[in-house]
Amino acid sequence: MRAMLRWAHADLRTHRGEALFMVAATTGIVAALLLATALFGYATNPWQRVFTQSSGAHVWIHTGPAADTGSLAALDGVEQLSGPSRTASDTVVSRGARAGVELRATGTEPPVTGRPVLTSGRWLDDAVPDGVVLESGLARALWAEPGDRLTLPSGRTLTVLGVADSAEPRYRAGERLGTVWALPHAVPKEGGGQVVGLRLTDPDDTDYAVQRSVTTLGAGAVTDVSTWQQARAEAQGDTKLLGQVLGLFGLGALIAAALAVFGAISTRVRGHLRDISVLKAIGFTPGQVVRVFLVQHLAFAALGATLATAAVRTLGNRLPGRLGDALGVWQGLEGHTAALLAVPVTAVLFIGAATCLAAWRAGRVEPVPVVPAATAPGRGSARTTSGGGLSRAARAALGLRMSPTLVLGWHRAFGRGRRAPATIVRLALPLLLITVALSAWTTIERFDSRPEQLGHAAALTARPDATLTDRRAAALLAANSEIAAAHPGLEVAALVPGQTGTIALRGLGTRDEPYPYTIAEGRPDHGPDEAVAGQGLLDLLDVRVGDWVRVTVGGHPQVLHLVGRSIEPENGGRVISTSLDTLRENDPALSPTLYQLRLEPGADPRSVRAELADASGGHLDIHEVTTPADRLSALRGVVVGLIAVLALIGLTELSTAIGGSIRDGERDLLALKAIGLSPRQITAVTVTAIGCTALAATLAATALGVPFARWLIDREAHTTGIGSGIAQVLPAGYLAAMCAAAVLGAIALTALPASRAAHRRLADTLTAVN
Repeated sequence: MRAMLRWAHADLRTHRGEALFMVAATTGIVAALLLATALFGYATNPWQRVFTQSSGAHVWIHTGPAADTGSLAALDGVEQLSGPSRTASDTVVSRGARAGVELRATGTEPPVTGRPVLTSGRWLDDAVPDGVVLESGLARALWAEPGDRLTLPSGRTLTVLGVADSAEPRYRAGERLGTVWALPHAVPKEGGGQVVGLRLTDPDDTDYAVQRSVTTLGAGAVTDVSTWQQARAEAQGDTKLLGQVLGLFGLGALIAAALAVFGAISTRVRGHLRDISVLKAIGFTPGQVVRVFLVQHLAFAALGATLATAAVRTLGNRLPGRLGDALGVWQGLEGHTAALLAVPVTAVLFIGAATCLAAWRAGRVEPVPVVPAATAPGRGSARTTSGGGLSRAARAALGLRMSPTLVLGWHRAFGRGRRAPATIVRLALPLLLITVALSAWTTIERFDSRPEQLGHAAALTARPDATLTDRRAAALLAANSEIAAAHPGLEVAALVPGQTGTIALRGLGTRDEPYPYTIAEGRPDHGPDEAVAGQGLLDLLDVRVGDWVRVTVGGHPQVLHLVGRSIEPENGGRVISTSLDTLRENDPALSPTLYQLRLEPGADPRSVRAELADASGGHLDIHEVTTPADRLSALRGVVVGLIAVLALIGLTELSTAIGGSIRDGERDLLALKAIGLSPRQITAVTVTAIGCTALAATLAATALGVPFARWLIDREAHTTGIGSGIAQVLPAGYLAAMCAAAVLGAIALTALPASRAAHRRLADTLTAVN
């Protein structure tokens, strides 16, 4: 044991740079994995993020005005109360959009518990007595932003001061009122109620706390109860696709990090083959050699993991941009401590496993001095830079008077047996994942830039009220020059055989002016009883394009022939779409309840909406069509963070490749100088070797990453019901720029260490060889 410790200490003193590199590599990889974990939690659980930031209440109870809600603070398990706050229900109108709201009285300072998290604007101010703050879902439905004015049925107006996120159940048109925070004098006292939030010491006791609260207040006093589980379930439904994509990225990053660590350890063990031979010659057993390397690298790994964990813990929330926000919020999420321990421990265990494999090979080294390949005579040496050790292709290239630096660099990059492909694979994996991440970004941008290709041909939805006839509504829409087409339609819930739930049956457009559905398979519907369906509907009924399906609407059966599959981002793809004429053939009394509006190129939806609201006198309820890009907007910032994580892993592997190439070149240094190469040319050999390796890795990553990204995105879209056919990979120009940046970056990082190695003194070179 003493001899093992003395050798480990001597090795550490002799190879301080390698030791520092191993510690730095482990620190970077563990930090990258912790960042990926934080980004995953930040992006896939926005409700938990808001709940943590707002010190959210676990239970929200709405009561009548006379209920003694303050008594709930004395209940066991109640940590804090939010409120009680006086409330009043009303309706607001903004730019033609109408929504039911709950006006909630609060002060000029946000409450401590259940505090709304401002996303834009500012909080309430006595200087603006009619100012209000809108819940973010309500603001989107109204197209409202700070500075806008809302109109109440009484004619009174409210000024929007800010928009805030809340951990309460979200606004849903026709189902749940949107929250509007206002000063107390702005909330009517007659006919209202009150609301109180309960923050519990143990969230698992929510059901019991609800029962106790209702018993205390009296069942007749309680009008509505909502819990944090309900709010979380509603919010998490929109992040399923995002969670799956980021989960796959996290798994890929873990594999890439694992390969990078294994490559670094294997390269270091290969550099110590002469030392291992000496140890075996003086009496070290194979087991002792294995234990020396295992303990040494485990110590490096533990130190690096500790440094990474400490850095992320103390400095993470100070990082700029989305990374800093993600780490700051992640530290307050449930499971943060477990993840903070599990990630570095898993990394250290994996490094131990990788070290065991590499050290086991070291234990099999023969206890005889290793003759440097560059000094061995004959033609069989793979490391000899003379013609005898070069491949036939390299000798042919030299015969054609090609630059010896290019030929020798190419030979060093690809003439190392199985090590060359392994290095290329380890470098290519992070680049492949970056290609997939950028393709995901491009696909989301496609929903914004070309929504008509992905199931959203209409930009606005107009719903006339009961006082506006179909003919009058059609005339109003036709009179607007910025509307390219107004497709009448309706959407109803339909029952299908063998299912307890309902699907959406949609009739849009007419046979003369059909609605332009995005068809991914089959053809559009043209004739009687023809329809197209989303992928979710096909999977639900286990049918294919070409089959007939029977649905029931209001007791009326409808038999439809599915002639195509459409891209359906809404309702999980459980939608059957046909023309309004087809539905009327079975029920002539049907009339359109909405109009899908396609705008002229360059038309501004907000200005069109305002014009229609003025022209209809408020009888048209107009909303913007939402796309998956709105729900996945968090992914844009997260992709940037993931690319940074993958780039750090790739940089670690590139550093390993550079160190291995320079170490291999030390044995050829005397031979290269003997044949007349200058230090600059010797540097060029190493730079060329790394450049060729990086080029091969980028080409492999691009060739495999593009089809893999297309398959992965379409597969995820299929599982969520949207349907395949939405993937948009990076344009060729961007791919070429990414490849060029990777290769040029690798060359730039190689230049300095390669130059220093080429200018080494003759004595140092002899020491390296002998």
